[in-house]
Amino acid sequence: MRIALMSDIHGNRQAFQAVLTAAAERGAERHVILGDIVGYGGDPVWCLDKTMALAAEGAIVIRGNHDQGVADPSVSMNEVARAAIDWTRTQLNDEQKAFLARLPLEVEDGERLYVHADASAPARYHYVTDAETAAAHLQACRARISFCGHVHRPALYGLGPNGKTTAFTPTSAQGIPLLAQRRWLAVMGAVGQPRDGNPAAAFGILDTDRGEIEFHRVGYDIEGAAARIRAVGLPDALALRLFRGK
Repeated sequence: MRIALMSDIHGNRQAFQAVLTAAAERGAERHVILGDIVGYGGDPVWCLDKTMALAAEGAIVIRGNHDQGVADPSVSMNEVARAAIDWTRTQLNDEQKAFLARLPLEVEDGERLYVHADASAPARYHYVTDAETAAAHLQACRARISFCGHVHRPALYGLGPNGKTTAFTPTSAQGIPLLAQRRWLAVMGAVGQPRDGNPAAAFGILDTDRGEIEFHRVGYDIEGAAARIRAVGLPDALALRLFRGK
């Protein structure tokens, strides 16, 4: 099976649609969304409706901190993120809000674990940014392969038999073997707001038959996404950063 892995859509309709199209072209048979469907972007309703439709078809969907922030104003956010989530809350209907509130913090699926942030404390939304924080994640979960988002930068970490966690930087879309003698954490980057200096939308494909993961990037209509942010009156900084990928 080929599973499309997506995280941090952040209300970016243009990026989400581009990723869904690219994933279909690469043979995706199932979808996993690792949280933060809303926040920052100007199309939370469209992105949430699309996610709900995918969930009805069997997609796994995880709750991110921005999703939680819709119902819980106490979630810690900076001023710009708070402005976006406060506006987002006014756009969603009761059914959409209830969907976000019901989302799980993590899901185990066979040998795989899906979570938005660090698995050692999913509700605290710690960032996995290096081998040390990846080690804390890997030590906290039983799954051989785990997947998260939250950081907005793609990465791959492997825990070897010697107990050492090694960081790998994905540099191409070529499949990376997830060797059985290691445990793995794949950080999937962001669909709607990349922060690694590459503005293209990020997603991954897990090939369960081959035991490989692919990290992909796809261009999208950034001008359109930025125009939508400005049209609804969100802070201009949210539009500008899309072009920089930071």
